[in-house]
Amino acid sequence: MADTLKSKIELHVELDDNRVPEKLSWSAQDGGINNEEAKALMLSVWDNNNKETLRIDLWTKDMPVDEMKQFFHQTLVTMSDTFYKATQDEKMTATMKDFCDYFAEKLELK
Repeated sequence: MADTLKSKIELHVELDDNRVPEKLSWSAQDGGINNEEAKALMLSVWDNNNKETLRIDLWTKDMPVDEMKQFFHQTLVTMSDTFYKATQDEKMTATMKDFCDYFAEKLELK
């Protein structure tokens, strides 16, 4: 039997006295990422036992609102790409992409 490969992704969160994130950073040795600063992160984990999504959504208090809007838009676009890779559902992927275009238009991102 072949050895199992393992990879580690680390998230680091520095909080102020009110437990509000002041600084976020992450490392992923396999990807060549070492203690890179981030202003926001969204992490979703599927809990198979309870059949529900668990989430961590964090952003620093100095994350600009205009960048948060871009972050959401780009996250929605990549989610639609991932949805297609996982399901091959072309019709729903197109619908999701249409929403991403609508979202960008309403926020004047394009």
